[in-house]
Amino acid sequence: MYQKIIIVGNLGRDPEMRYTPDGTPVTTLNVATNRKWTSPDGTPGEETTWFRVTAWRRLAETAAQYLSKGRPVLIEGRLKPDPQTGGPRVWTRQDGTVGASYEITANTIRFLGQRGEANVPSESATPAESNAAPPPESDMPF
Repeated sequence: MYQKIIIVGNLGRDPEMRYTPDGTPVTTLNVATNRKWTSPDGTPGEETTWFRVTAWRRLAETAAQYLSKGRPVLIEGRLKPDPQTGGPRVWTRQDGTVGASYEITANTIRFLGQRGEANVPSESATPAESNAAPPPESDMPF
């Protein structure tokens, strides 16, 4: 069995890097994805979904070094369900509303944005690939 999730969003705050007791680097990112629409009656709608992303080892170090709040990113990884419920982690906020946290373990983090913004290749790309043109739309798998 195999699963993969891909999200594109903006960092909600600066990455937080720490080390496990054995010295392995781990970085946590909070990424917001937004969706906007207009209903049939013309009413605009907007939805923001938050993801908590965990990166390990060299990917964790790179993310902590180059990313900052507001930066657009593409994350590829696997969804990590809550061990007790099998779904997102759910909690009640101080104001009484329900919140949910979708947790992802990152395999790839691609830094997005305009040229000139911290132009750094993604962790998964080789130097030759980072300057290559994207494939034509007809070659996209989705």
